[in-house]
Amino acid sequence: MSDYKSLAYSTKDFICTLTLLGPGKGNAMGPEFWDELPLAMDEINVNPSIKVIIVKGSGEHFSYGLDILRMMPKLGDLLGGQMMAEKRLKLKSLVKHMQSGFLKMHQSSKPVIAAVHGWCIGGGLNMISAADIRLCSSDAKFSLRETRLAITPDIGGLQFLPDIIGQGFTRELAYTAKDFDAKYAEKMGLVNDIFATPEKLFEEANNMAKQIVENSSVAVQGAKEVLNYCQDKSIEAGLDYVATWNSAFLQSEDFNEMLIAGMEKRKPNYK
Repeated sequence: MSDYKSLAYSTKDFICTLTLLGPGKGNAMGPEFWDELPLAMDEINVNPSIKVIIVKGSGEHFSYGLDILRMMPKLGDLLGGQMMAEKRLKLKSLVKHMQSGFLKMHQSSKPVIAAVHGWCIGGGLNMISAADIRLCSSDAKFSLRETRLAITPDIGGLQFLPDIIGQGFTRELAYTAKDFDAKYAEKMGLVNDIFATPEKLFEEANNMAKQIVENSSVAVQGAKEVLNYCQDKSIEAGLDYVATWNSAFLQSEDFNEMLIAGMEKRKPNYK
């Protein structure tokens, strides 16, 4: 594991816990975060001892989102003065770099559970929208706040959220930049469940991760691969893809173990 400043991750029983650290207030996402998350995801994605990822914030919040003040040295050089083509290309390159960490989360073969407590603003909401499953505590508060700051959300939220909460809610959040609570997040389908305290949230996120670990990782990864593929495809194309997937991967050690365990009337021990 690399020595990161903005995040840390640890692995136990095939579960990786990725924790946001700041260094900005409220785990705000400054230059270190945008450089370190893609590297961390590369490390996590190739680690065979990791089957599930839990993403959480440290302290009292998930994340305040983009740390504008600490990003200004990078952004200021690209936004100041006359915006000629060279600056525009560099700015686009910076935005693409910032998008890459969340895209690697979304594309990871390992399921990602986001456990949200406290504030989850802007970049934080973009980040959890790249996860597979979102849980929160009752104190959680959310905002897709970019338009309030004269920015169009550009690091994944507008791409991921419509498949999670639909076009209507996504447009409401993007256009109004409103703050909303855990109950409203559950109503729109942004979160699967709400827990009374952050401690209970983290406990239940870990329990869900354990349930996933108990299943065949080949089959779980296959489910994520197929779900991601089907997002912009027809039903027929999706059915053909999953048929091809299982034709390639159904005959596995895990599948044989399932058959043997059934005959021996015991729980499968998937590897």
